[in-house]
Amino acid sequence: MPLEPIDESNADPRTAATLRGVRGRMGLVPNLLRTMAHAPAVMESYLSLSEKFATTSLTPAERQVVLLAVSQINGCEYCMAAHAADAAGQNVDGNIVEAARDDRPIADAKLEALRRFTQDVVRMGGRPEQSQRDAFVAAGYSEAQMLEVVLGVAMKTLSNYTNHMTKTPIDTAFVATH
Repeated sequence: MPLEPIDESNADPRTAATLRGVRGRMGLVPNLLRTMAHAPAVMESYLSLSEKFATTSLTPAERQVVLLAVSQINGCEYCMAAHAADAAGQNVDGNIVEAARDDRPIADAKLEALRRFTQDVVRMGGRPEQSQRDAFVAAGYSEAQMLEVVLGVAMKTLSNYTNHMTKTPIDTAFVATH
């Protein structure tokens, strides 16, 4: 049975304050966070990972490619819809988003290398082959950015698995991009 998302009106004070903060920053509280609110440490960890991932050297488009690639491999419809909406709000080219969501090559060679590397990291449990790491660096990324990809993978794995287990309903705001 799915967990019903919590809102500020029926949450404990700590959780309600976090949810209000999200609403203030985003204008809404996504169902993912309202579901994670059942376990405040999970919600707070996800928010912290999200904030840290946003400070990496990856561009907004690159971050969306990572998040969509993880969600595509893990089969998370909720996160693919949410990140398509987020990418649109960040003016990320819709062709990039569609390719990443549909597991098709991205026309931009560097972004395609990022998509493939992210998929390799997920598929291989964090153990991409040396040739895959070399291809990532040859595309113009640094070895340090490999670790930034790992951060994105960790963040998305937390949300993907949460959505799988709780059957989080896709927010109305994300349906148009789904």
